[in-house]
Amino acid sequence: MSSQSADRGDVYVKAGAVVFGLGALATLVTFVPLFLHLTPLPTAAYWLSMLMPAGFLLALTGLYVNARDQRRRLESAEAVGS
Repeated sequence: MSSQSADRGDVYVKAGAVVFGLGALATLVTFVPLFLHLTPLPTAAYWLSMLMPAGFLLALTGLYVNARDQRRRLESAEAVGS
């Protein structure tokens, strides 16, 4: 395990993974009745499927924040070393 403290973006990535997982589960649950010719779920259930792209966007935001913070750390280390 790394002794380095967690970056700010790591929280976004972890939260994005959870939200994406919930959205994927909601997508599966809403489409199963359609394939089995059962009564379709209410519209609100389909809106829960939108958690999947929201989670993906949240995780990408976390990756961007991590990359930006890493670049700033490298630039400050180079400025101190010069």
